[in-house]
Amino acid sequence: MDDKERILQLRRQLHEHNYRYYVLNRPTIGDMEFDMMMHELQELEARHPELADPNSPTQRVGSDLNKEFRQVEHRYPMLSLANTYNEHDVADWYDAVSRGLEGEPFEVCCEMKYDGLSISLTYRDGRLVQAVTRGDGVRGDDVTDNVRTIRCIPLVLTGEGYPREFEIRGEILMPWSVFEQLNAEREAAEEPLFANPRNAASGTLKSQNSALVAGRRLDAYLYYLLGDELPGDGHYENLEAARRWGFKISEGMRKVSTLAEIYDFINHWDEARKSLPVATDGIVLKVNSLRQQRALGYTAKSPRWAIAYKFKAERERTRLVSVSFQVGRTGAVTPVANMEPVLLAGTTVRRATLNNEDFIRSLDLHEGDYVYVEKGGEIIPKIVGVDTAARTAGADPVRFIDRCPECGTPLVRYEGEAAHYCPNDTGCPPQIKGRIEHFISRKAMNIDSLGPETVDEYFRRGLIHNVADLYDITVSDINGGGNREKSARRVVQGIEASKQVPFERVVFALGIRFVGETAAKQLARHFKTIDALASAGLQQLTDVNGIGEVIARSVITYFHDPANVEIVSRLRAYGLQMALGEEQMAGMGDALQGLSIVISGVFSRHSRDEYKALIERNGGKNVGSISSKTSFILAGDNMGPAKLQKAEKLGVRIVGEDEFLGMIGEN
Repeated sequence: MDDKERILQLRRQLHEHNYRYYVLNRPTIGDMEFDMMMHELQELEARHPELADPNSPTQRVGSDLNKEFRQVEHRYPMLSLANTYNEHDVADWYDAVSRGLEGEPFEVCCEMKYDGLSISLTYRDGRLVQAVTRGDGVRGDDVTDNVRTIRCIPLVLTGEGYPREFEIRGEILMPWSVFEQLNAEREAAEEPLFANPRNAASGTLKSQNSALVAGRRLDAYLYYLLGDELPGDGHYENLEAARRWGFKISEGMRKVSTLAEIYDFINHWDEARKSLPVATDGIVLKVNSLRQQRALGYTAKSPRWAIAYKFKAERERTRLVSVSFQVGRTGAVTPVANMEPVLLAGTTVRRATLNNEDFIRSLDLHEGDYVYVEKGGEIIPKIVGVDTAARTAGADPVRFIDRCPECGTPLVRYEGEAAHYCPNDTGCPPQIKGRIEHFISRKAMNIDSLGPETVDEYFRRGLIHNVADLYDITVSDINGGGNREKSARRVVQGIEASKQVPFERVVFALGIRFVGETAAKQLARHFKTIDALASAGLQQLTDVNGIGEVIARSVITYFHDPANVEIVSRLRAYGLQMALGEEQMAGMGDALQGLSIVISGVFSRHSRDEYKALIERNGGKNVGSISSKTSFILAGDNMGPAKLQKAEKLGVRIVGEDEFLGMIGEN
C-alpha cells in the first residue's frame, strides 16, 4: 500500500472512530490506538502536502491563526419560532394547524429545544463545505474552520442515500461539565465568568482562533434538513436518515398524532431534561410532513407549522452568604447575592442578581436569609422570594451601599430611575473599561482585533485611560520587547482601519447614555456633523424623529462635559469620521419624512434589512407592529393574513415593492 492509499485508509478509519466515540458513545478502540493512528496520518500528510484536505481528521485540532469571519447570506432564511409557555397555547397552535390544513390528518414531531448557538451546515458530495451562524436570520458568519474542530460534526458522511447537496441545521452547545470546568479555570485566573453554557458556546464558536475552539470540546445536535432532493416527505424520517449518515440526532425525538401525546412528551421531558448533559429550555413541535409545512407557510417572523414550548423556570432554596456590588459601563451599581452553592437548571449556582435597592426592600431581605432562586430564560439567576420562617432572630436587613465599591465616589440616584449610579465616569475603572469595550464593539467601531481581556490588560499597563488613547498605541507599546509583534501589528492595523467607520457608528461608539444604535443613526443623519450635534439645544434635539427629552438631555450633558469634549476633539484629530460622507449625503432624502412604516412578507428586489435602511435614509421610521398610527405597510409576497386583516380593519394602506421604490425615486 502506497502513502496515498494509506492516508485515505487512515482518514476513513479515524472518521469512523470519531463517529463511534463522539456521536454513538460506543468506542471500539482505546485512546492510545487512536492517537497512534492520528500521529501516523499527521506524519504522512506532512510528507505529502499535495494531498492536503480541509476535512481530514487531523484538522480537528484547529489553527491558532486569526481569521476574520465573512458574512454569508442564507439560502433559506433562518427564522425564529413563536414561543408559548402553557398547554392552552399549544392547543391553540394545534387547532390553528388543523384549520390551516382544512381538517387533513397530520403528525407532529416532538423534539428537545437545545439552548445553544444556531448553526447551518452545508454538505456537498458527502463532505462539509460550509458552516454559517444564524446571524440576523438573513445572513450569518462563516465559521467553517471552527466547526471542523467539533468532533461530533461529521466532516465526511457515512452510509448512502444522502443528497448531492443539502443543508442541515442544529445547535452548537457547551456541555454542563465543560462549562463548569471552564468557569472554574476562569475564576482561578481572575477572568470574567461566562453567564451560561449558551454564552460560552457562542463566544467560543465566534473566536477567531480555531485551536481555542477545539480545546473547548463543544457538542452539537442537528434537527432540520433542507434541500431540493431530500429522502422523503417526513421530517422525522429525514432526521433518522441523517442519523445513519453520521449526524448526531437527539434520542429524545418522537412522532405523535394527538394533542394528548404532545402533552405526555412535555410532561416527561419537563423532569427528564434535568439529567441531560447539555442545556435545554423547552421542546419544539413541528408538523412532520414537508408538504403540509409548505401549505401552512410562514408569518413575517416564524413558520406556522412549528412552535416552541418553553419550560417553566426551575426554583431552589439556598442560604444567602453575602451581597456584593458591581459597577457597569454606565456607572449603574448592581447588587449581587452570593449564596451557598445550589444545583439549578443543570449548573451549580452561587450568585444571583438583586436588581436594585427597591428590589432588595421588596423582598425584605436580611443577612443570612434562606432564599428561593429561579433560573429560566434569564442569563443570571434571580432571587424570587425569601423563606422568612427560617430567618435567624435578630438578623440585620441587607442595606444598599452609598459609595462606589470601585472608586469610593458617593452614589447618586437620578429622578425616575431605580438604579444607583457612580457619577465618576472619567475616573471609575469599570466604567472606563466598559466604555472602551463598547467603543470597539462590532456595531460601533468594530475593532475586532481587540477584546475585553485585551482592554483590561492595556488598562492595567497604563496604555489606555479612555477611547482616544487607543489611537496613540504603537506596536512597541503592545509588544513591550516581547514576542507578540505579529498580533501587535494586527491590533494597530485594526485601530487604524476603524478611522473609516461611518459617522453614525462613531456617534453610537461614543457611548452617550441612552443613545443606542437607532438613536445614533437618527441624530447623525439629522445633524450631519459632530459640531452641529454638539451645539444642538433641547428643542432641536427633540425635533428629531424618535428622540425624546431623556435622550436629548443626555446628549446635552455629554457635550457639556469638558472631558468628553477633549476626547471628541482628539478623535477628530486622529482622523475619525465626524460628519456624514458625501455618498451617505447623496443617498439621503425626505420622501418618507415623518412616516411610520411596517415591513411584512418576502421581497425580490431588496432584503428586509435593505428596505429598513432605505426607509431610514429617506426620513421614515421602521415600526414592528400595525396600529392606527401606521402610515402604510411595505408588503412583499406571503404577507401574514393576521397583519393583512388588521391593516384592513384599521384602514392602513398596503404598498408593494415597485410603488415603494417609486416613492423614494429608485424605480
